[in-house]
Amino acid sequence: MGENVAPSPQNGRGRKRKKPPRRKNAAPKAATLQQASAKGAVRHEVAKASEWADKGHAKGNDIALRRNWLERTAYAALDLGTNNCRLLIARAGGDDFTVVDAFSRVVRLGEGMTSTGRMSEEAMDRAVEALSVCAEKLKKRNVVLARSVATEACRQAVNGAQFIERVKRETGIHLDIISPKEEARLAVMGCYALLEDGEGPALIFDIGGGSTELVLVSTSNVIPEILDWVSVPWGVVSLTESERTEGDSPEQLKASYQAMRDKVMASFADFAARLPEDGGDRRLLGTSGTVTTLASVYLKLNSYDRRAVDGLHLQTSAMRDISRELAHRNITGRAEFPTIGHERADLVVAGCAILESIFDIWPGERLGVADRGIREGILRALMASDAKRRNRRN
Repeated sequence: MGENVAPSPQNGRGRKRKKPPRRKNAAPKAATLQQASAKGAVRHEVAKASEWADKGHAKGNDIALRRNWLERTAYAALDLGTNNCRLLIARAGGDDFTVVDAFSRVVRLGEGMTSTGRMSEEAMDRAVEALSVCAEKLKKRNVVLARSVATEACRQAVNGAQFIERVKRETGIHLDIISPKEEARLAVMGCYALLEDGEGPALIFDIGGGSTELVLVSTSNVIPEILDWVSVPWGVVSLTESERTEGDSPEQLKASYQAMRDKVMASFADFAARLPEDGGDRRLLGTSGTVTTLASVYLKLNSYDRRAVDGLHLQTSAMRDISRELAHRNITGRAEFPTIGHERADLVVAGCAILESIFDIWPGERLGVADRGIREGILRALMASDAKRRNRRN
């Protein structure tokens, strides 16, 4: 799945590679840990220390120290989207993981792409600055495996490949441009645990900056099975830029919102026709800035609180009411909500249009809200694959 790993430096051929001498006081480059992960060096040391201790070659404090070191090892997942740059660093713990560091910044990488097809210099500068912060965080943690992915903006931009090279050159981070299908799969892996119990399939969706993914899943097994999915090229950035509001009158705001809804519904048409007529309980789970922001408005939060939002379940009718109220306010009126503010006021209406369209094609009564998604899916995949490798060695 594109993990940043490679065969171990000692691969069963009976000889070890000699390490090049390191200059004294040499400062590590920004991506030291990620490069080490890519070469398998850190992963190899983890496995070697674990095997050495488990076979009884260590005694007393040595075993405790090595196992303590293993418990402190961390995994990293970085998601560069059309609108946000997000990093999550976590340690494995039983069936779950514990977050030890996180970073999120609005970079608007896809700003202006609807008209130009290119990422602007200003947008790329913002993204590289945010990724440099991520690289510094990677250096400070004992990262075993890291995976960094880029989504719709880098998929679609004519200068996407050049941007990936610039990121690697300036930060040391190697971004993997993933397909829409992989993006949908990771989102499901990251948030499916928050689905409510119920009969029939469930719809999990991710409203991004440049695209929206809808995934129909069966929950008859422990891990959901993907039955059908679609990715459409409308996210909060691309849809906002495609339908600029000409004015602030109620009629103009209403017309703009309806135009957004029409575009999204047209893009959903083929997928909607494939959805089962008997949808059972028609469970819904959303992971995106749109649903978490609207949930915080629903809760009347003065500042965003992930603990209150992640895992919340509420009536879809309440989310429709909030969406329509925001759609009929001008940008100044939307910014009055503390958890929207000026940073999200211009994009939130497009998210509302996409959300209402999802409710139209899958009319469930309740919506689950997930402040988790691709990064958590990456972390679970990395931890599972690393555990399998260590088990095979032992």
